[in-house]
Amino acid sequence: MNLTPNKVLWIYIVLLVIGGLIGLLKGKSKVSLILSVIFAALLSLCAAGIIFQYYVADILLAILLVVFGMRLAKTKKFMPAGLMLVVTLTALALRHIRW
Repeated sequence: MNLTPNKVLWIYIVLLVIGGLIGLLKGKSKVSLILSVIFAALLSLCAAGIIFQYYVADILLAILLVVFGMRLAKTKKFMPAGLMLVVTLTALALRHIRW
């Protein structure tokens, strides 16, 4: 499978929205859903080529790394912030690996 930076981004977008939905259903957190949809929409614009600067998606992923890192530090529980931190870091790394 040829994994391009855009494919990685689309996979991450799907996982981000699923995470927001789980946050709403399990934790009753509307904020999780709203923020995940906002970031997914912005990342979708990058993946679709509407936002042409390649680095914008990386900046958004870096912001999410900080957010998930702060949540992990606050709760000290791996789920869900730690998992999303790992997924975000993986997506950021995979976007820069040349296959």
